[in-house]
Amino acid sequence: MELEAFLLSLGTSAFIFLVLMFLFTWLSRRPGNVSIYYPNRILKGMDPWEGSSLTRNSFAWIREALTSSEQDVVKLSGVDTAVYFVFLSTVLGIFALSSLLILPILLPLAATDKSIKNTRNVTDTTSKGTFSQLDNLSMANITRKSSRLWAFLGAVYWISLVTYFMLWKAYKHVSTLRAQALMSADTIPEQFAILVRDIPSPPNGQTHKEFIDSFFRDIYPETFYRSLVVTENRKVNKIWEGLEGYKKKLARAEAIFAATSNRPTNKTGLLGLAGKKVDSIEYYTDLINESVAKLETEQKKVLAEKQETAAIVFFTDRVTAALAAQSLHSQMVDTWTVTEAPEPRQILWENLNIKFFTRLIRQYLIYFIVAITILFYMIPIAFVSAITTLANLQKAIPFIKPVVKITFIRTILESYLPQIALIIFLAMLPKFLMFLSKSEGIPSRSHAVRAASGKYFYFSVLNVFIGVTLAGSLFDNLKALEQKPNSIVTVLATSLPKNATFFLTYVALKFFIGYGLELSRIIPLIIFHLKKKYLYKTEAEVKEAWYPGDLSYATRVPSDMLILTITFCYSALKVYVPSYESYGRMWPHIHTRILAALFLFQVVMFGYLGVKLFVWATLLVPLIVISLIFGYVCRRKFYLGFQHTALEVACRELKQSPDHEEIFRSFIPHSLSTHKPEDHQFKGAMSRYQDYAAISAA
Repeated sequence: MELEAFLLSLGTSAFIFLVLMFLFTWLSRRPGNVSIYYPNRILKGMDPWEGSSLTRNSFAWIREALTSSEQDVVKLSGVDTAVYFVFLSTVLGIFALSSLLILPILLPLAATDKSIKNTRNVTDTTSKGTFSQLDNLSMANITRKSSRLWAFLGAVYWISLVTYFMLWKAYKHVSTLRAQALMSADTIPEQFAILVRDIPSPPNGQTHKEFIDSFFRDIYPETFYRSLVVTENRKVNKIWEGLEGYKKKLARAEAIFAATSNRPTNKTGLLGLAGKKVDSIEYYTDLINESVAKLETEQKKVLAEKQETAAIVFFTDRVTAALAAQSLHSQMVDTWTVTEAPEPRQILWENLNIKFFTRLIRQYLIYFIVAITILFYMIPIAFVSAITTLANLQKAIPFIKPVVKITFIRTILESYLPQIALIIFLAMLPKFLMFLSKSEGIPSRSHAVRAASGKYFYFSVLNVFIGVTLAGSLFDNLKALEQKPNSIVTVLATSLPKNATFFLTYVALKFFIGYGLELSRIIPLIIFHLKKKYLYKTEAEVKEAWYPGDLSYATRVPSDMLILTITFCYSALKVYVPSYESYGRMWPHIHTRILAALFLFQVVMFGYLGVKLFVWATLLVPLIVISLIFGYVCRRKFYLGFQHTALEVACRELKQSPDHEEIFRSFIPHSLSTHKPEDHQFKGAMSRYQDYAAISAA
């Protein structure tokens, strides 16, 4: 890519970002759009503008974003979002401090050397050359064995030291943030519960719930409260989902009747397009009554007959729950496996019954599938990345040559085509990786998100770094490799700096356009107004249309290494609604992956300095070892505090005595909730401490 194409790409992306930002400042002030731009505040019963009026300054949101404290973020969007901002500030801090050395020292050193000029003079006699104007600012322009390479070696040390400092500081801060949140004087239901899996078969004459109750009552006689045995809920879930669908359709029919005074009708056949025409209100009312009866019958059957080998066990204080989650309850590792209970809303109930060794086998099988997928996914990415360079595209599709000769079109294609192709390929991954993560037998959504995030990170590193950089170089230098196969290391190492313009454009495209769209929320706004006008009639349907969802940590964390903090500070404070709270458990994984990126950088620089015949490149070996030691020390010092709740945290007093019955009911799946509370005693899968007390008294 030539300098002209790069500058056009950067300028166009920046211009689009400014347009999207102005769209945001205009659209967000219109009352009809308030539910798109401030849904989090609306859901919390707050004033969307929080003291500001519709006539406020168009850029007041920038001041609000900059002045919002970390506690504001925690209050509105939870600890996980605050930890995400720590990630952003840490990465931006590393970039800022690193640039203090790189920009004023390394760029002039590279720009004033002559390696590329000398190479071009040689290659011009045999080929057209492969260097662009921007390569003059890269390490590729440093002459072999040059003393200037000392500056680049020193830069690796500087960047590494900055990273160590920022990561250590961030780890301490996030640990404190997590502890403060868990010390809350408010009742947090999951702090009074543990998740028990791999429960053995009960002795003859005992039910699952009696066996579980007696086991934990013997160990914790003073603080055991009750248990909730996990059940097989597929059929009851299906009935419940159908019932909820009928309720929505009935509400829609009633809304149409109220608005038009005409009773709506529908057909009972496929998709409502065929079959007998019926009165919608009467039809859905009958279906609701039938479904309620089916649901109650199935609930009784599930609770009595479909108990599984997992349970949520509740205690009367959170210190006991924290102790139980960290204790070994059985001599055998594959029985009575106990962990902290996840938040009720993030439990993956279908995974809780998966046995210990089955989970291990699934985990290794998924790792193998991921490795195979990375390998085969790399093939199309490498092919597309190689083909979408303009020179190779003309070779593959000769008839586009006349079009490409038009300067403006050529510049646009050079600027955006390879980057857009890469973004499209990476966009296909998240759902597949989340499916694989859940298939491991993971018990909670936040844990599955962390697992999917790790897979996505390695996909990004291996496929983008290898599939784009190396594959593009191999394509360009295929003939040279055919003549000298043993020159592959030299070809790969010397080609790395030449791909810098691709990644600069890629980052600019994601940053300016991707996050400009994020800020403007123009796509959700259009979808919302279309649905509101033509599809949705009830208040619940309209809310469903504007409900924003969460920040999608599974894809954001591994891909967001260069982000404008203001944009996302605004997004999290006023737009996104967290779908779960893990109290910062993502941070150890973020820390490890930043360190992995640093390790990769150190190894690549070691190799490249070696290609430059710089004998002192061996001085980077101790630094690589230090990175491994640093990661080990951080894990030993901090990680257990994220894996478990420390007792000094759990022992803090609450504002008031917790309602244990309410805590218990918060874990009951929606499909097992009753429409008649007085009839729903949960006598099958759910036990009561009071029942035992009554028996003991008798």
